[in-house]
Amino acid sequence: MNDESLRKQLQDVADKQAIHDVIMRFSRGLDRLDEPLLKSCFHADSYDDHGHFKGNGHDFAAFIVKSLRERANHTTHAVANVLIEFDAADRDVAHAESYVTAYLRSTDEDGQERLSFFAGRYVDRFARRDGVWRIASRVVVHDWSAASVLDASSFPIPADVFTQGRRDKSDLVYQTEGA
Repeated sequence: MNDESLRKQLQDVADKQAIHDVIMRFSRGLDRLDEPLLKSCFHADSYDDHGHFKGNGHDFAAFIVKSLRERANHTTHAVANVLIEFDAADRDVAHAESYVTAYLRSTDEDGQERLSFFAGRYVDRFARRDGVWRIASRVVVHDWSAASVLDASSFPIPADVFTQGRRDKSDLVYQTEGA
């Protein structure tokens, strides 16, 4: 392997890590209701199709923070099976498919706790501009979903023994160095 080939491989790894980090920051932004963090994942002229929202990625960030604050007590977004491939014609463009599962815990008008579950995929086009990778377009693909009534008494360990997650900058993750 020559130096140029090694340099290209290392750059590919660094670029894929930068793209992966954007995908992970997006999930943190959703679950912590962090609008600036969500906006930082999108280019200013980006497009986002989240089914119930279709429009600019920065506008989506404002929309979803407000929506989740109003309709969900807690959320967890988990991403897996991230496949990132570079565009053959333009090295500053990459395509990613990421499997996503989302859990939304809410309370209905009768005070009953409910859990909604979403399974799907983020199909993204990333662009590197001024050396920074961000989402240029995203389509959320729905694969399946379900909902159920929760029975908190069936949880075998008292939840109050854990450090509790927060949906704002007071969450533990923002108190750690480098967050």
